Amino acid sequence: MTRPLNFVMISPHFPTNFETFAHRLYESGINTLGIADTPYEELSEGLRSHLTEYYRVDNMEDYDQVYRAVAYFAHKYGRIDRVESHNEYWLELDAKLRTDFNVFGYKNEDMLSIKTKRQMKEIFRQTGLKVADGDVFHSREEARRLVAKLAFPVVIKPNSGVGASDTYKITSDEELEDFFTYQTDGVEYIMEEFIDGDIVTFDGLTDHDGNIVFYSSLEYSDAVLNMVTADSDMFYYVPREISPKLVELGKQCVSAFNVKERFFHFEFFRVKKTKELMALEVNCRPPGGLTIDMWDYANDFDIFKEYANIVKDNSFKAEITHPYNVVYMSRKANQNYVHSLDDIREAFGDRLISIQTVPGVFAKIMGEHGILARTPSMAEMRELVQFAQAKV
Repeated sequence: MTRPLNFVMISPHFPTNFETFAHRLYESGINTLGIADTPYEELSEGLRSHLTEYYRVDNMEDYDQVYRAVAYFAHKYGRIDRVESHNEYWLELDAKLRTDFNVFGYKNEDMLSIKTKRQMKEIFRQTGLKVADGDVFHSREEARRLVAKLAFPVVIKPNSGVGASDTYKITSDEELEDFFTYQTDGVEYIMEEFIDGDIVTFDGLTDHDGNIVFYSSLEYSDAVLNMVTADSDMFYYVPREISPKLVELGKQCVSAFNVKERFFHFEFFRVKKTKELMALEVNCRPPGGLTIDMWDYANDFDIFKEYANIVKDNSFKAEITHPYNVVYMSRKANQNYVHSLDDIREAFGDRLISIQTVPGVFAKIMGEHGILARTPSMAEMRELVQFAQAKV
């Protein structure tokens, strides 16, 4: 009789909707071994009942504590087969643990290419993909030389980072000087030419050998940077139909970044004038927010269960037919809307999936309330968005 796989889950309680990973892995007969700094009694009952064992550390930033937790699990259960958080913040911790315990997946030496935007650009270029011109800088002088080459406007953001935080659109010498007064100490920044385009994504899951077993996409109502600046409503959606060119380029990225038994979230610019696609960045983890749940509603399947199937026996059993578009619509607390949430419940009917309260840390972009709905047609989806976000 073969032993159960030992899967160490880093911070299995965050974000809340990722707890389902523990549920499905546990139900598949895999030992789910959680590590976090949250007291056990504060974990949800559902998570507690789907963890084989939980090890609480005082500080997740203290590598020695986390290392000892994994060593304890290895001593008690045998060889560790997987270490995973599915979280951008813990990518390097995951890799370090995999390196030290010789576990399948990205190791320390892989982090440069999947964490730093400069190295991503090099891999994109080597793969034959177009990218926005730009480079890192470490001083005012280097920044000015880059501006002279790229021309305003430019975008400045951390070389290693995620999302739109600490990201700036710079349109003049004065704004560039201002940037140096509020830049974050100790952070390496990269400057890029400004691309007037929309962000589209190629997202999905690969099997143990790097074959894509599921893929999807996201499109946004506006650039995330604009949403943060304007504090405006937003919506984003999983479309039924995906551009064949996006799929082609996305598959090239999956191969170039050696994505194996992992979720991926690759971002591209779709240039407004030419409609050509330019590679932006790679995220080797599931898309954030409720996107992974949106996949389930868009396809009538359980991606968490399929992931457990991949981990356990490298099989993906669901049939993907893309029957729905699924849209997320934000509602801000400081806006005066025509329709109440009850109006929305009544008007949307069976097209409504849920209305959720968004944690404060995400509300700036995602709104205090998030509305999920699904429709067979894009026209119907846009009607729902207009209804939900109409202002007085």
